[in-house]
Amino acid sequence: MRITVDKSKCIGAGLCALRLPTVFEQDADEGLVELLDATGGQHSYDEVSQAEYECPSQAIAVTDAAT
Repeated sequence: MRITVDKSKCIGAGLCALRLPTVFEQDADEGLVELLDATGGQHSYDEVSQAEYECPSQAIAVTDAAT
């Protein structure tokens, strides 16, 4: 899987960082998303896709490595 984030869309809700703190965090200056692990680490595609789905600003994109 490949994860990308678009900080220009992020509104700083922080749901991603709460759900998957080893993959996402919020920067200290603006509270916007920071991507820590573009592969999702030990998390499943379903777990990361849920964070993508819950993002209110659609700043997260997850693609399956097979596609």
